[in-house]
Amino acid sequence: MKKFVAIMMVAFACVAGAGEPKPGATLLDKQFAAWNSHDPEKVAAFYTDDVVYEDVTYGEVAHGREELKRLAAGFFAAVPDMHLERVSVFQHGKHGSSEWIFSGTDVGLYKTGKKFSVRGGSIFEVRGGKIAGNRDYYDSASIMRQVGLLPAAK
Repeated sequence: MKKFVAIMMVAFACVAGAGEPKPGATLLDKQFAAWNSHDPEKVAAFYTDDVVYEDVTYGEVAHGREELKRLAAGFFAAVPDMHLERVSVFQHGKHGSSEWIFSGTDVGLYKTGKKFSVRGGSIFEVRGGKIAGNRDYYDSASIMRQVGLLPAAK
C-alpha cells in the first residue's frame, strides 16, 4: 500500500506540473531553435557578453559572445545540417542541465560525408535570463562509429 501511495504521489506531481513550462525549458527551447537556424548571431543572442561555452568532447572553449559566434560558425561548417533536439531539462535557480540529441552529416569533423546522431548533455548557468556558462558532454566514439572510423560496438 505504501508503494501504491508513493507511486500515486509521484504521478500526481508529474501531471500537476505538466502544463506549466519550466523557465529553463522555455529558454533552452528558444536557444535550440537558434542553433537549428544555423545563424551564429541568433545563437549568441541567448548568451551573456562574458559567457564561457565549452565543448568538453572536442576541447573547444569560447570566452565571450564573439568567440561563441566563431565556435557556432565552425559547428555549422563541420555539420551543415546540424540539428539539436531537447530530450529533457532540469533547472534549479540559476543552474541546470539538459539532455539532447545532436545529429547531422559529418562534413568537417572527420570529413566522411556520413550521417550521425548522438545523445549528449549540458550543464548550464543562467544570469539575467541568458546563459552565462555552458558545458557540453557527448561521446565522440559514438559519432566515429557511425561515420565508419571505429568498429561497431559489440
